Amino acid sequence: MPLQSRDDLRNIAIIAHVDHGKTTLVDAMLWQSGAFRANQDVDERVLDSNDLEREKGITILAKNTAVRHGGITINIIDTPGHADFGGEVERGLSMVDGVVLLVDASEGPLPQTRFVLRKALAAKLPVILCVNKVDRPDSRIAEVVDATYELFLDLDATDDQIDFPIVYASAKAGRASLNRPADGELPDSPDLEPLFETIKRTVPAPVYDPTAPLQALVTNLDSSSYLGRIALCRIHHGTIVKGQQVAWCRADGSIERVRISELLMTEALERKPAQQAGPGDIIAVAGIPDIMIGDTLADPEDPRPLPRITVDEPAISMVIGTNTSPFVGREKGTKVTARLVKERLDRELVGNVSMRVLPTDRPDAWEVQGRGELALAVLVETMRREGYELTVGKPQVVTRVIDGKVHEPVERLTVDCPEEYLGAVTQLLAVRKGRMENMTNHGTGWVRMEFVVPARGLIGFRTEFLTETRGTGIAHHVFEGYEPWFGELRTRPTGSLVADRAGAATAYAILNLQERGTLFVTPGTEVYEGMIVGENSRAEDMDVNITREKKLTNMRSSTAEELERLSPPRTMSLEEMLEFIREDECVEVTPTAIRPRKLVLDQAERARMAARAKRGRPA
Repeated sequence: MPLQSRDDLRNIAIIAHVDHGKTTLVDAMLWQSGAFRANQDVDERVLDSNDLEREKGITILAKNTAVRHGGITINIIDTPGHADFGGEVERGLSMVDGVVLLVDASEGPLPQTRFVLRKALAAKLPVILCVNKVDRPDSRIAEVVDATYELFLDLDATDDQIDFPIVYASAKAGRASLNRPADGELPDSPDLEPLFETIKRTVPAPVYDPTAPLQALVTNLDSSSYLGRIALCRIHHGTIVKGQQVAWCRADGSIERVRISELLMTEALERKPAQQAGPGDIIAVAGIPDIMIGDTLADPEDPRPLPRITVDEPAISMVIGTNTSPFVGREKGTKVTARLVKERLDRELVGNVSMRVLPTDRPDAWEVQGRGELALAVLVETMRREGYELTVGKPQVVTRVIDGKVHEPVERLTVDCPEEYLGAVTQLLAVRKGRMENMTNHGTGWVRMEFVVPARGLIGFRTEFLTETRGTGIAHHVFEGYEPWFGELRTRPTGSLVADRAGAATAYAILNLQERGTLFVTPGTEVYEGMIVGENSRAEDMDVNITREKKLTNMRSSTAEELERLSPPRTMSLEEMLEFIREDECVEVTPTAIRPRKLVLDQAERARMAARAKRGRPA
């Protein structure tokens, strides 16, 4: 029997670089399809429901919503734009039949655009180009469209894939048009109707074989206090009915009969109970407590597993262990034991297919591998908010042996900066073994440079880059591949100021230490031996007494003048701190504080280890 299609359904993913407006566009599509009441109070970027997503202004988790338009249901997957969350992108693309590629009308295609588009083209999905933010005063629509065509050619797109429709939009204004507006002007259409029509025309309806047995692929997991674990699936063939028995095909090849206790389908932002779902539908099912991503739900009489989802291998790793500092358990941390930390890491693996957890030679620490620093930092920040206390080591690259030689991951880095910082940026990347591949001068006083850099050379790069460009530079990078080991890199030219005793930091001590470097603490901050209290301006580490008090004399002095001369301390986010630390340092993470420290706290023991290393013996 010939294949049939569901003309009342379209499944699309919205893909783009970070901050090009994916989630804002979904907001506008929801409003214009009547998903909300006219007077309903709805947050901006409604799909960024996670606290971290709202704070960072980025999408971390792929989420789905559904809109009804002109008698057709459009299932929309909002995917992350950051390559560190590539596992989410790959899962999102496995559920859809077409993509909307969003590109900023001023910035044009950037590294993450290349990353998400490469995934879409590899999956042979039709693409609709949506040039967003056309009303930006610095928009350059024609050049951006040309750059996108070049990107398609560079990624070896087929003739059919290059022949894509173009929609010009302002997601914030909720307007789109097929006619190219002048730079800086709004599209001529008053709403998003041209975009909806282009989606209906370009994205194919789901196709299925009416004689094939049930096949539904699990692409994501969720949980509910009422229903337990929920599996999000795309049905490829057959129908699924609430209460029926299905064959659960696992990764190890085993097959088990289970019952679908609850069947849910998405309408706007809500999951609503359904009795039955057919081919092409994106559904949520409950009743299978240990189901995993990549498993297949099939016909119990004729079980046929679908190919499992494959994701890129991890490129960055870091050691996460229990908190071993003298302050353990003092700062609202309720989960401090090795058993609780290990259980939480194992729980992360259930829903995060691009992460690995490996044992180390210590029973209270584990090597966690992921796509990049940001993905690992988000995990640590999430655990911190859940009440865990952790010790986090410096991020390292995950190497692999190819043809008997050690290879390391390399990244494609794109830098936008004013012309006057061109030399400083080039010098910064030369030290990190970066290789310039391309440079473009837009004639606006800004230049764009593309480098291929070892991934470990970018650990700690962002902080120095922002300092060198006075905060004006923009840098984005994406995984490129593996190349032979580049040799030794020295990326941080400064040492650390390390507290040599426990106590409270004093204004007198801080005032005298300011000339040695930049401090991280304020008067009154509790410190312990081995805690890093500042950055030394010289290359070596220095043990300092930051608790030293001024000796009392019978001379009058004004403490107010002393306080006025104190420089403000440098405050760092978790990501910045992970970039800052060296191999012999780590970060202590608690629910109320994040502080860098030495792996070995005892000053005498560190001195002995340094002396042994200098004599050429193992430390």
